[in-house]
Amino acid sequence: MCRAAKAPEYGEKEAPRKSEKTEKTLFRLAIVFGMCYTDIEARRVRTDAREPNTYNGRANPMVKAIVGANWGDEGKGKITDVLAAESDVVVRFQGGSNAGHTIINEYGKTALHQLPSGVFYPHIKNIIGNGVALDIDKFLKEVESVREKGANPDIMVSDRVQIVMPYHILFDVAEEERLKGAAFGSTKSGIAPFYSDKYSKIGFELCELFDEDYAYKKLVRVLEVKNLILENLYHRDPLDADALFADLLKKRDAISPYVGDSFAYLRDALKAGKNVLLEGQLGSLKDPDHGIYPMVTSSSTLAGFGAVGAGIPPYLIRDVICVTKAYSSAVGAGAFVSEILDPDAAQEMRIRGGDAGEFGATTGRPRRMGWFDCVATRYGVEIQGATEVVLTVVDALGYLDEIPVCVGYETPDGRVLRDFPTTPTLEKCKPVLKTLPGWKRDVRGITKYADLPKECRDYVEFIEAEIGVPITMVSNGPRRDELICRR
Repeated sequence: MCRAAKAPEYGEKEAPRKSEKTEKTLFRLAIVFGMCYTDIEARRVRTDAREPNTYNGRANPMVKAIVGANWGDEGKGKITDVLAAESDVVVRFQGGSNAGHTIINEYGKTALHQLPSGVFYPHIKNIIGNGVALDIDKFLKEVESVREKGANPDIMVSDRVQIVMPYHILFDVAEEERLKGAAFGSTKSGIAPFYSDKYSKIGFELCELFDEDYAYKKLVRVLEVKNLILENLYHRDPLDADALFADLLKKRDAISPYVGDSFAYLRDALKAGKNVLLEGQLGSLKDPDHGIYPMVTSSSTLAGFGAVGAGIPPYLIRDVICVTKAYSSAVGAGAFVSEILDPDAAQEMRIRGGDAGEFGATTGRPRRMGWFDCVATRYGVEIQGATEVVLTVVDALGYLDEIPVCVGYETPDGRVLRDFPTTPTLEKCKPVLKTLPGWKRDVRGITKYADLPKECRDYVEFIEAEIGVPITMVSNGPRRDELICRR
């Protein structure tokens, strides 16, 4: 805290005052040296991102976060599946069953919606963190599905996670129907109503169901309001508290073997020097604070939220791996500047993209297709604090003679933006495209970066220069082993 200067006593000489010019000079020097020190520290932190760290004076834990740079569907599931091999714990830290991570490995093809993408490794503890919207029915079905494939996952569900209630899904469906043409394009998984209740403090933590008297009384109170809305706004039948509570207890009993104190487990794992991988859902542009609001999801998609949604110290997240496609795709409504408006060209890319075409892993809806967007992706990796980037689905572009890339946004008044604007401006922008030569060949099966066609390497390096973060891996196929490490 600053202290007020002491006035000189009577007869005491006042200390000579620095001239205004001297004070300004010192102030400028302080700023310069402060900035230099800050820049050096920032560079040191980024350079040391993979260096050993200590936690409470113990061992050397490494916490990495895998997040999306764009609208989601970037291929995070595959990258989590690959990097999980060198991890001890994988934590899903936000989101719900409204999006899926598709994995292709020796167990076949699996779309995971609730489970972390480390469930196919026997050595990994897979944790559903407190930041997740847990649909118990879908969780149990996924566990059964994974086990039927021959895997035996070790899973812990945080006792602090909140659960998706049946009325959340009911409200989600009813609201989309009410909005009609102005709907948000929800997956109708109950996510928005769930997070609305969570932050209105009327959600249900999983641990609450183990105190039956407390949980039942709370449910009765909540349904008083929910039923009023159901009957009078959506014209639906009211919900019966007894029937709903009986169903909740069945779900509680079914999931109880998985429930644990994930905070304590992670605390002890970090003290023991375990490596932890944080898995995010969707991408930067779907974040409710920094994305294309209001066409966003209802939980933070940023790596910074990983500390909250998992319950670990934020300073332990040392490596943020941001995943982006070699082109753009998006599900649902919202601004999409680089979108391919020619339906035939969009469909051609759609059927070649992803692991079996660009269709939503949850809904099966065809994704909107676009050229790689340097403006959106640069913003996406910056807001995530990315230390490295993975470029996926490069193999899908091998059919093109030329590949347009969006390098700027043109506003109605003729300005060209390189910084990602807010939604009202974004919706009025047109893409500024730069055309790069295609490589006209199939690059699947190539294992070394130097063996990629020169035009493909030029494309990767052009994107790397535009986004300002090293591209350390290039994915040239959907399988676990179709991944080229650059450094």
